[in-house]
Amino acid sequence: KSIPAKKYGVTTGEPVSMALQKCPGLVCVPGDFVLYERCSHAFKDICASYAPVMESFSIDEVFLDMSGTHLVYPDPVALAHEIKDKIRDELGFTVNIGIGTNKLLAKMASDFEKPDKVHTLFPSEIPAKMWPLPVRDLLFLGKASEQKLVQSGIRTIGELAHYPEDGLKRLLGEKAGHQMHQYANGADDSPVRAEREEAKGYSAETTTEEDLVTYEQAFAILLAQCDVVSARMRRDGKKCSCVGVTYRTLDFKTRSHQKKLANPTDVTEEIFAQVKTLLYECWKCQPLRLIGLSLTDLTSDDFWQMSMFEDDRKHEKQKMVDGAVDDIRKRFGNGMIVRGSTMNTAAQVARKARAQMDHKK
Repeated sequence: KSIPAKKYGVTTGEPVSMALQKCPGLVCVPGDFVLYERCSHAFKDICASYAPVMESFSIDEVFLDMSGTHLVYPDPVALAHEIKDKIRDELGFTVNIGIGTNKLLAKMASDFEKPDKVHTLFPSEIPAKMWPLPVRDLLFLGKASEQKLVQSGIRTIGELAHYPEDGLKRLLGEKAGHQMHQYANGADDSPVRAEREEAKGYSAETTTEEDLVTYEQAFAILLAQCDVVSARMRRDGKKCSCVGVTYRTLDFKTRSHQKKLANPTDVTEEIFAQVKTLLYECWKCQPLRLIGLSLTDLTSDDFWQMSMFEDDRKHEKQKMVDGAVDDIRKRFGNGMIVRGSTMNTAAQVARKARAQMDHKK
């Protein structure tokens, strides 16, 4: 969504019909995910050239840990302007950069006034810059939690920061209450994690703006994720022997469930079928804000164990369909062909899912 559209209340991932109701003059532009991915790589290459440690947060967001670089870059604000201007001049698009002493403060700062801005949010600036903001602007605070807080008279981040932590735990749950109290006070000890040179598979995660409470909602996102990661796996000539699903509930508890496959596969429909089974087994529709999948135990073998219980012709047909879709997307762009059931989620997954190729060398 554009910044002008955001002012009308248009949110990421909502149906076009709803967006048009909020903003009748809205112009809908088709996505070009091949271009987005190319720009993402170029943008991250520039960022990585300055920072000793970089963590990808999404397709268009990174965290840079500049610890130990003060002799080379003594002025963090000047450095941020240098990086921002380099991206604009060389790549042709603008970015916002937030500067803080931890990931939370840096991310909050980056979401201040846009576009093409540099903002700071140091601990001494929290009372003036962060506490007056509405609680919905606090990173990772879900809509359900926001409603509980507002109903209890907690409307700003500052009011949340000064609310007794024990009361927040009773209101939001033990872990979420503690976490939100910490965040409201600017505390975050999570490290910036460098990209792994070696890893074990392909994965995708999506953090949603609205709570997921039905299988239909979850499956739409998981199918879009399957499209992304299975296509990357096929591109690299790999197959997976293990499929897993991961989700995070509103109390910040993360749960995972995985299954070993009888045959390695790279077929989207076969992977999605396993993902659905896994989710039915482990999730009972409690509200979620994050959901993802993983494909591990990779192999390059093209071996398929024939079975009297499996429709091998269906397997070959699905492989042909995947191959045709991959070819169309390669030639004309990922947005050229999208599953009807994922039309409202595919763009969000392509933009926000941290789908990554990390096969072991």
